[in-house]
Amino acid sequence: MTEANEAKEFEIFLVAAPGLETALCEEAREKGFSEPTVIKGGVTVRGGWREVWRANLEIRGASRVVARIAEFRALHLAQLDKRSRKVAWAEALRRDVPFRVEATCKTSRIYHSGAAAQRVERAINEELGAPLSAEAEVCIRVRFDDDMCTIGVDTSGELLHKRGFKEAVAKAPMRETMAAMLLRLCGYDGREPVLDPMCGSGTFVIEAAEVAAGFLPGRSRHFAFEHLATFDAAAWAEMRAAGAAVAVVPPVRFHGSDIDAGAIVMSRANAERAGVAQFCEFKQLALSEIVAPEGPPGLVIINPPYGDRIGDKARLTTLYRAMGQTLKARFSGWRVGMVASDEALANACGLPFLPSQGSISHGGLRVTLYQTAALA
Repeated sequence: MTEANEAKEFEIFLVAAPGLETALCEEAREKGFSEPTVIKGGVTVRGGWREVWRANLEIRGASRVVARIAEFRALHLAQLDKRSRKVAWAEALRRDVPFRVEATCKTSRIYHSGAAAQRVERAINEELGAPLSAEAEVCIRVRFDDDMCTIGVDTSGELLHKRGFKEAVAKAPMRETMAAMLLRLCGYDGREPVLDPMCGSGTFVIEAAEVAAGFLPGRSRHFAFEHLATFDAAAWAEMRAAGAAVAVVPPVRFHGSDIDAGAIVMSRANAERAGVAQFCEFKQLALSEIVAPEGPPGLVIINPPYGDRIGDKARLTTLYRAMGQTLKARFSGWRVGMVASDEALANACGLPFLPSQGSISHGGLRVTLYQTAALA
């Protein structure tokens, strides 16, 4: 990376699941990123390429990190072609690395996303010489909104919930990025135990243990930015090593249970790959069998079956009611966070939920995080 490239600042877009933008903004602010600002669909920060690397390595709640390298107004395709050729592609892309372009158009005179993508593809290919490939890991994201064209480089590659350790997943899995933000919304900061009585593949438990241990979410995976002209392998290795040096042994433990024996096998294997198995305990238990672990109270977090996902409402109402009764009877002093898509099912728990903070997009559904204060 040249000194000029290293010093240059631009807008970095952290993509969030709709409804989690504010939580992601708080995380970016805590992590010391400059000028975090909530916008529709995510958060913008300011920085250079090192901040792009650090965002991919450290931010738990973003689904991807996009480096916005150019912005201009374009009213027709010929104008888009001309202005795309003036972008300093060589400052970001390598001539020997394949690329692809994806475009979206909203309320703009350029309305055909395929035609817009083709113009930018041709500009890059002819001006830089880089080869075009539909399977390329390096993706240029072109966005038209009200005739304004924003060009960004997707620096993540695979979505960031793919931490690199969860090979086994249960039905209706919770993405790690969403789990991290839901834990944050519940006030979790890594200093209290966490229990998930319907743990599935262990996502909430493992994510909580990683936070407590100071493990960085991107520590075990590859990123698209490693194929860019701005990449410095030695500096990246140094950044990852510095992040690993802050890891600690958590003062508390993390607990998962599930009625499904296969889920427990998956959770243990995933925790082992993530390097947190020594902090976690997974048991095959029915909901009626769970009890509060020894030690200080903490957070119970649950992603139970939804009415539109599994089974009928009558059966689920019975399940939610039993869940609430168990928690009230055995988890005095613990807070509860529960994800649900149906308010009537949530209310069937009979728990003293606080006012909700709005809905969140999850797997094509709108869900709500229901929370309690410490149970009496």
